[in-house]
Amino acid sequence: MAKDKKSKSESKKAKLAEKKLKQEKKGEKKEKARNAKANDSDAEDVDLDEVLAEYAKKQEQFLKVTETPCDPPRARASSTIIASPSNTNEIFLFGGEYYDGAIATFFNDLYVYLINRDEWRLITSPNTPLPRSGHAWCRGGNAGGIYLFGGEFSSPKQGTFYHYNDFWRFEPSTREWTRIETKGKTPPARSGHRMTYYKNYIILFGGFQDTSQQTKYLADLWIYDTQNFVWHNPVLPLATLKPDARSSFSFLPHESGAVLYGGYSRVKATVTGKQTKGGGQSQRNVLKPMVHQDCFFLRIVQPDADAPPNKPPAVRWERRKRPANSPNPARAGATMAYHRGRGILFGGVYDVEESEEGIKSEFFNGLFAWNIERNRYFPLSLRKPRTSQRKPQANERGGRRGRGQANEDELLRNLAALEVGKSLADMDDIDVEKPNDVPAEEELPAKEVLMEFPHPRFNAQLTVQDDILFIYGGTYENGDREYTFDEMYAIDLGKMDGVKQIFRREPENWLGSDDEDSEDEGGSDESDEDDEFEDEDGDVKMVDEKPSYPENAKKSKRKEKAEAAGELDGDATSAAPSTVFDDTPEETASATTTDDLPHPRPFESRREFFQRTGNEWQELLMTSLRWKGIQPETLTVKEIKTRAFEMSEEKWWDCREEITALEDEQEAAGIGEVVTLADRGEATGGAGRRR
Repeated sequence: MAKDKKSKSESKKAKLAEKKLKQEKKGEKKEKARNAKANDSDAEDVDLDEVLAEYAKKQEQFLKVTETPCDPPRARASSTIIASPSNTNEIFLFGGEYYDGAIATFFNDLYVYLINRDEWRLITSPNTPLPRSGHAWCRGGNAGGIYLFGGEFSSPKQGTFYHYNDFWRFEPSTREWTRIETKGKTPPARSGHRMTYYKNYIILFGGFQDTSQQTKYLADLWIYDTQNFVWHNPVLPLATLKPDARSSFSFLPHESGAVLYGGYSRVKATVTGKQTKGGGQSQRNVLKPMVHQDCFFLRIVQPDADAPPNKPPAVRWERRKRPANSPNPARAGATMAYHRGRGILFGGVYDVEESEEGIKSEFFNGLFAWNIERNRYFPLSLRKPRTSQRKPQANERGGRRGRGQANEDELLRNLAALEVGKSLADMDDIDVEKPNDVPAEEELPAKEVLMEFPHPRFNAQLTVQDDILFIYGGTYENGDREYTFDEMYAIDLGKMDGVKQIFRREPENWLGSDDEDSEDEGGSDESDEDDEFEDEDGDVKMVDEKPSYPENAKKSKRKEKAEAAGELDGDATSAAPSTVFDDTPEETASATTTDDLPHPRPFESRREFFQRTGNEWQELLMTSLRWKGIQPETLTVKEIKTRAFEMSEEKWWDCREEITALEDEQEAAGIGEVVTLADRGEATGGAGRRR
């Protein structure tokens, strides 16, 4: 019996030793990952002033607007494409970004595609907007031109990024950019929003903002008066039914306002975890993806003629029924273009969440027409070309020009028969010489026509010009690999007789790792066991602790990373009620003046600063208390957090003058809050594209 007890004791000791060894390995692994992350991130190497100065220097070399023939644009995502409102032979493409798995490249180049010549041209200008993606633009309605707002930019390794809040007007005929300066309130910085037009108004809704704590989806409505040059932010009654916050939705013009459909956001949800040793089940708050399928009509009533000049229009959101026969399943990243009272929708992706480690996605290449008045979707399909009963001649052409050419040839043949005195039947095989003064029409090379829609994808760019739908780019995912399509197609919406391939190049190589998380996945069970063991006593941890959320294999390379960090209801780092300490340690007070302390960022409030850096301040506080001879364990969690907040607040006020100067510089450049992801543990990895 004693022998059994001894063996059990030895076995228990061996297990404890093994567990201790695992914990040490786990600590070493975390430390290595932390160091690698710090070395890998370029967040600390990016200076906003230097970046802006570099781009401004590049723009200075363009003294006037130039337009030169060029190859088609290089591959990019989240760009914008629009049909010229003043020339039916032109399509404009601006901005975008390309991510190869390692480096993100942003563009501010402007291209025009000349449809009748099948020619691309690059437009350079001394006042082109800074590089960006995720921006929005639309026609100016009665005011003419094209209006652009917002977007985002990041450092090459995406350690730092920010949103724009600048507003631009582009004149298609002169190729001139003009930045619009308005008085009063303007829309905050954002990306992923949508814009459309109504008479003399530009309408902006939704989008998202990335802050240091979370990705915030927006539901604010802004209307720009192109005659009085002022933004209006209509205040709607609280009981008014209106769209939820979202991005990447469809926003189409209407004769009485605008119509909104669909979109994407992430909403808070509670997930029940594994059963704890105490017998209960752990719960945590996560941000889950949501694909919206609702539809709203924005009714706009213009002020009376005798109303004051700056009086805003009356607006009202009206919820419509869910469109009949809508694409099933619901899909994100399905883009839509306006065409003669209907929306043309293409592509999209449907994500099926299988586990916390990854999701399986289905991509689409279906084409649908949404009749706005009937509120019904109709699938569009290609028609097989008709077989001709009569064999065409080798040099015979179709269409109106072809018929005119045939009539001219027949007339010349009749005249030749009269001159030689022969019958018309004998003249069929005679070649008729055309007058030398008739110039031969330039023939464009024939384009390949496909009888199937382009490869499935999401976030393709669509526009319609003269009943022709143009599809540019888009993104496709295969495992952890991400492909940005480098191609453009055209479909005649009246004939539906095929898909014309304007250009196509093979996607560039993906430089990211295909199995970045394999090592972590192998030790997931071990990590879970250790986490449960550490949390058993229910104490609040303040060192190296961040909310953890499921890691999906298809996260956005930047937006979804930010959302993965998320926010928790009742976050442990929120500011606590103030508690006065009579015996303030001198070391604590002097520590706030050192250069290696956490530094506030532009546009960051005292509360936001502490939410981002609260753990570091608590560490500094506990270190200083120990130097003072006070054990931190003698204080409550509330007291520690309160004092840490006071330290961060003092630092915030000390840096206020410097931060205010930076804020003024960024506002002058049209840039919102600069966000660094270096301090987000789980927000710095992952692959995939945003929905």
